[in-house]
Amino acid sequence: MRIDNRNYRTIWPADKEQGPILIIDQRKLPHEFVIEELHTVSDAVVAIRDMHVRGAGLIGATAAFGMYLAAIGAEPGRLNEALQEGGRMLDNSRPTARNLKWAVDRILTAAALGDNEDDQKRIIFKTACEIADEDASFCKSLGLHGLKIIKELSEKKDGKTINILTHCNAGWLAFVDYGSATAPIYAARDAGIDVHVWVDETRPWNQGSKLTAWELQQENIPCTLITDNAGGHLMQKGMVDMMIVGTDRTTHTGDVANKIGTYLKALAARDNDIPFYVALPSSTFDWEMDSGHDIPIEERSGDEVTAISGMTKEGTVATVQLTAPGTRALNYSFDITPARLITGLITERGITAANREAIHRLFPEK
Repeated sequence: MRIDNRNYRTIWPADKEQGPILIIDQRKLPHEFVIEELHTVSDAVVAIRDMHVRGAGLIGATAAFGMYLAAIGAEPGRLNEALQEGGRMLDNSRPTARNLKWAVDRILTAAALGDNEDDQKRIIFKTACEIADEDASFCKSLGLHGLKIIKELSEKKDGKTINILTHCNAGWLAFVDYGSATAPIYAARDAGIDVHVWVDETRPWNQGSKLTAWELQQENIPCTLITDNAGGHLMQKGMVDMMIVGTDRTTHTGDVANKIGTYLKALAARDNDIPFYVALPSSTFDWEMDSGHDIPIEERSGDEVTAISGMTKEGTVATVQLTAPGTRALNYSFDITPARLITGLITERGITAANREAIHRLFPEK
């Protein structure tokens, strides 16, 4: 996608033979555009844990390249040991996103096919690049499937503006390219459909206000920032035609873990007869977990709730305290939206109902 009319992905190798791996440090956006170098698996762990990168697909790709960094940093004769330790470190960096462990396991499986350590390193790099390329390709494909929904709504409204509500950031910044929830929006724009996006601010990290709004502005897509609690009011006023959100992990029965607050939006959408779609590449499915209640929910520091960062009038980025000293805060990062509240799942293979039978029909090999 584009930043100041230049094409970027969210992660890419600086060189085809050795490190580093390059990422966009998303903590700095929208005020600063900073490219960060990852040299070691520990760097990749910090990038994932401390939100330099975020979003299911990008976390998976970063984990894959993190395993590559573990491989090239291994002492001779200790590659497999380094991969196991690197995989353990990455698995523990953030618990909710399914793509993380999926990517680590895929790298380990591929590496086992190598005849020697040099061969294994080549395989690991190739597999990490394939994971990144697949993520971008899957997102582009699900965008084309999601376009059909927006096109139908546009036809029903005689070409009038389609107002889409999002929550958190499931744009290209959350994946390697295109994004999940935003991919249908980009496809609709390219098809000449008039779209407008209501962007939830998404406290406490403000991924909506800091990332989604900025990303849409870079793509010249009309958007309006709203407070997290305004969505229900807009729905009641007939100002929302559909919702599209992403997901960090989806059970094979259709329950969805996404950024905290998604469940409340799904309830409001159901009450107002507004279609609620979840967009995801198949790498985000958990094929072993039957219930959303079993998904581990990350709890982060309360400091993220009691403080906030932004740009001052003087043009510097600063963090300020919002609350009285000693205020306790509970900070769950995700909640569970049950399958019964979801109109459909938009995947790279098509749109499916959010239930076990329909999902398995679309992915029979699973």
